[in-house]
Amino acid sequence: VPYEDSEKQSIQQECHKIVTQREAKFTNFVEWQTYKLVYRRYAGLFFTLCVDINDNELACLEAIHFFVEVLDQFFGNVCELDLVFNFHKVFVILDEYILSGEIMETSKQVLSPNANPATSLLSRACPVRSTWLPH
Repeated sequence: VPYEDSEKQSIQQECHKIVTQREAKFTNFVEWQTYKLVYRRYAGLFFTLCVDINDNELACLEAIHFFVEVLDQFFGNVCELDLVFNFHKVFVILDEYILSGEIMETSKQVLSPNANPATSLLSRACPVRSTWLPH
């Protein structure tokens, strides 16, 4: 179902508020409306999936962890600046990993910049953060 931009913003804000204000002692999933939010925190970054209420939470946590591992491999210890300044690269990797809500590729080697023509082209055309930010 397509949403208006204002509806998308409202949903993002509500999900962000729920996830970031939860105490660390609670589980990494919470029911929200007719869905389930599955999230994981890495340092200051939150990665969140909104999934069907019947989906397996542990499989979703594993999917998040795998995605972060691929980002770490691509950027070398991924941080918020990598995601902000290289969002287009992140979207290419995500599109190769997940398509229409389904996991399409589970091999880090296939998703790596050297094996994947799309990410390899991006790596050559747009260098990673070391050349964008002062040392």
